[in-house]
Amino acid sequence: MSTFDNPFDASRTLNRSGCACGRHANDAEHARDLQLQCTPVQSSEDKRYENVVASAVLRAVFPKDAGRRAFLKSVGASTALAAISQFFPIKSATELFAAGGPIEKKDLKVGFIPITCATPIIMAKPMGFYEKQGLNVEVIKTAGWAVIRDKTLNKEYDAAHMLSPMPIAITMGIGSNPLPYTAPAIENINGQAITLSVKHKDKRDPKDWKGFKFAVPFDYSMHNYLLRYYLAEHGIDPDKDVQIRAVPPPEMVANLRADNIDGFLGPDPMNQRAVFDGVGFIHMLSKEIWDGHPCCAFAASKEFVTTTPNTYAALLKAIIDATAFAHKPENRKQIAEAIAPANYLNQPQVVLEQILTGTYADGLGNVKTDANRVDFDPFPWQSFAVWIMTQMKRWGQIKGDVDYKGVAEQVFLATDTTALMADVGMTAPKTTSKTFVVMGKTFDPSKPEDYIKSFKIKKEA
Repeated sequence: MSTFDNPFDASRTLNRSGCACGRHANDAEHARDLQLQCTPVQSSEDKRYENVVASAVLRAVFPKDAGRRAFLKSVGASTALAAISQFFPIKSATELFAAGGPIEKKDLKVGFIPITCATPIIMAKPMGFYEKQGLNVEVIKTAGWAVIRDKTLNKEYDAAHMLSPMPIAITMGIGSNPLPYTAPAIENINGQAITLSVKHKDKRDPKDWKGFKFAVPFDYSMHNYLLRYYLAEHGIDPDKDVQIRAVPPPEMVANLRADNIDGFLGPDPMNQRAVFDGVGFIHMLSKEIWDGHPCCAFAASKEFVTTTPNTYAALLKAIIDATAFAHKPENRKQIAEAIAPANYLNQPQVVLEQILTGTYADGLGNVKTDANRVDFDPFPWQSFAVWIMTQMKRWGQIKGDVDYKGVAEQVFLATDTTALMADVGMTAPKTTSKTFVVMGKTFDPSKPEDYIKSFKIKKEA
């Protein structure tokens, strides 16, 4: 279930899974049930914030979807809303959340990498979401993730589009001096792919990839961890059998064309652009490794949050608003047009439409349709952060004892988000973790060390 869907609908789940409309276990069941004309719930702009608030409250009251559904089916949505409102003022909290306080700083700079993962942050500028919150935001195209990190740390940027592992790494002092950082919103889920050079069309089995040179956007990226996970599950040691190097996303296709790399696990539009240019093919979407995985995030320093809390609240509201708009499939073509120009993604609109709508050419002569190729849902589950840290430790980026829970709470729904919710009369969700499945293996966030020990291939301590 999207954060923006109706939380008082007993047929939907608060944990995102299944088909696009949220009423079926999977896309196949959705397709077989088209006669029901089930579509994603359409909410007015006023309803968006109400659903965000209500979802947070219901997550706290009913940590498990089964309990919430049983409650709603027994009493009905209207009675449930009245009962919940008796002990939590949903309407008042929604109004406060939407209103905010006096903005301390209206002129802001937000850095982004020109990839579709940053869609909500980018589109919020040309489509007026920042202005709606009283902000004048300059979104600045940036060359690479290390530059994003450094410019944000140096306060040249007020906030930034970051890979979801980056705020964790910055907070823990991995690859930079430690600085408390926050990721209050996930920008996108899914939306990545493994793309190989066209010369490797006959090498679809990863066991044939020994000696390959791969690119990922950054060492501290979901791309790096997902590629390593995928290779290791097929018996390929990512540190011994292949080479993995960090390449800025805008340079990936050029490196593939120049034969400097054999493939990459990267963000779009690079995968689809490689197909468009005839130099690569999509081996598989990242959702086939882990459906619903996080990728990028909206991030800001704890200092920015605490020194300009109303500015931060307005900025977060603008991004939540844009994310809700991007979540709706019927808005995707309009968004593609808005973010295609040179000052944003600098890509052919048709390439972006293939990515955002999920109907795309794979470079192997097929046209595929997958409505969930990329989606936008901002809830930053702490179990995402715990999984990221298990992979950091698995591959030697961190050593020794790790306070998985503590770091996850600090970075994903940390004091910044808690303070913001308290300021508007909301209560932070008590349950912010869930189990999920990566390549058929269930991850239990309460047992991270057992998870690491279960892998045959990992970096020796």
